[in-house]
Amino acid sequence: MLDHGALDHANISEAHAHRHAMRHSAAHVMADAVLKLFPEAKMGIGPPTQDGFYYDFDVSRPFTPEDLERIESLMREAMSGRFPFEREELSRQQAEELFSDQPYKLELIEGLGESAVISIYRHNGFVDLCQGPHVGNTAEIPAMKLLSVAGAYWRGDEKRPMLQRIYGTAFESEDELAGHLARLEEAERRDHRTLGRQLGLYTIHDEIGPGLVVWHPKGGRVRSLIEDYWKDIHYRRGYDVVYSPHIGRSTLWQTSGHLDFYREGMFSAVEVDEQEYYLKPMNCPFHITIYRSALRSYRELPLRFAELGTVYRYERSGVLHGLMRVRGFTQDDAHIFCRPEQVEDEVGGVLELTFELMEAFGFSDYSIALSTRPEKYVGDLEMWEHATNSLQGALDARGLPFTVDEGGGAFYGPKIDINITDALGRAWQCTTVQFDFNLPERFDLTYQDDQGGRSRPYMVHRAILGSMERFLGVLIEHYGGAFPVWLAPVQAVVIPIADRHADYAQNVLSALSEAGFRSEVDSRNERMNQKIRTAQLQKVPYMLVVGDREAEADAVAVRSRDAGDLGAIPLDNFIEMLEGDAKSRA
Repeated sequence: MLDHGALDHANISEAHAHRHAMRHSAAHVMADAVLKLFPEAKMGIGPPTQDGFYYDFDVSRPFTPEDLERIESLMREAMSGRFPFEREELSRQQAEELFSDQPYKLELIEGLGESAVISIYRHNGFVDLCQGPHVGNTAEIPAMKLLSVAGAYWRGDEKRPMLQRIYGTAFESEDELAGHLARLEEAERRDHRTLGRQLGLYTIHDEIGPGLVVWHPKGGRVRSLIEDYWKDIHYRRGYDVVYSPHIGRSTLWQTSGHLDFYREGMFSAVEVDEQEYYLKPMNCPFHITIYRSALRSYRELPLRFAELGTVYRYERSGVLHGLMRVRGFTQDDAHIFCRPEQVEDEVGGVLELTFELMEAFGFSDYSIALSTRPEKYVGDLEMWEHATNSLQGALDARGLPFTVDEGGGAFYGPKIDINITDALGRAWQCTTVQFDFNLPERFDLTYQDDQGGRSRPYMVHRAILGSMERFLGVLIEHYGGAFPVWLAPVQAVVIPIADRHADYAQNVLSALSEAGFRSEVDSRNERMNQKIRTAQLQKVPYMLVVGDREAEADAVAVRSRDAGDLGAIPLDNFIEMLEGDAKSRA
């Protein structure tokens, strides 16, 4: 079955499992320290995360930086004490008595099924409701650091109490911890929310609404460049670009199943001509109606419909985060309708398109996961097996290593997820190739097969960038705001040394504009060094200083954002150099 080309998931996860247990243990050590300093604190939950751990507390006042120092000091004392973590199973009544003064723990106990095993872990006199696992003792947490405090609604529900969440991290050595903290500092410098404001790319306004992005001219330029490239590569690879409305009648969403299974993620209906309409959360039903607009023959397949379609999904305000988590976003969506024998080639084509597109943005490190049939599913087993084998076959044919997430597919089909790794080594899930056995049935999709009968097409959902908003957020942080020449909203800024050089600066600007480059003149009444500093802060790739000598020689004194002072270069030569940079997409 799924072994050839697949990575050994058990071996890969062994180190991850140990780190998971270590960080989980650190969360317990932190909770113990908090209760020693704040005996009245009520405990929420304290899980490990991808980068560390956190614990939620209900306390009378917010934690301060000084509190974190005291908590961390107590944690280090506990870590040096080698206190063992000991597991114990309790009856429901025993657990309720033990946590009688911890209302959030009682709520968790109440939510456990009747047959659930209730377990606790003890160390150093501290006890917590927990399934584990943990390391052997507190000394097996070699390196730890508390990072920050934030508010968090209990169970993510805005109607529930706001708790104080303390974030921390733990590693196997002080060197690894130091490396992680350095990456965090760099990540803070690259935060897309800060850079987006500094570079004038986008804003989110309360008067418009949380999670709704307004693109400014520079951000709009970058987005337009990406969309133009996206369309070009799709046309070259045989896709048809389509457009669909922002709203749809309720009957459409009833047929698709969204009103039954996804209503809480949709915005409320509006009434038009006594009919209910919903903002679209997905583009799929619209592409299906395009398919159904004509009788399809097997000779027409595959059909590939692609759209940069803006969708709207309700997200709780507590999880909104810059461009990464929004309520209105443009998905680089596509749906492929094909015959069974075409499936593997189509999946392979998506993979090739993905890598071509991602490499243009500087991503070359990937991790791939193949998710298989869950316990509850739609469609027959033969279709599932064929689709899963096609996904694996496309990966194997290209020598791509992958892990297998057994049972991790959606109920309507297996899928491939591709994570990209950014300049800081962080993984971002962008690309998904997803089979759908549900919607073709719901909308009764057919095509005339080579025997003159009616057959059901295979339908493949596919998103590569994920969403324009989130992908732009990833790009801003990946580049640290310093977009490569082909994507930079301003590729060159012309800086006249004095007022008498203004005319020549305009001549340079005209030459650059005629050659198709995005440039501007800084004509402010500021010193030259201040203008250079401004361009550097705006992360403009090239600064072109012009004075008497440059005007006489029809040249520009070039300062590169990345390479520093390049000296005087004839204007025509600089334009050739700029053309090369832009075409290379380096």
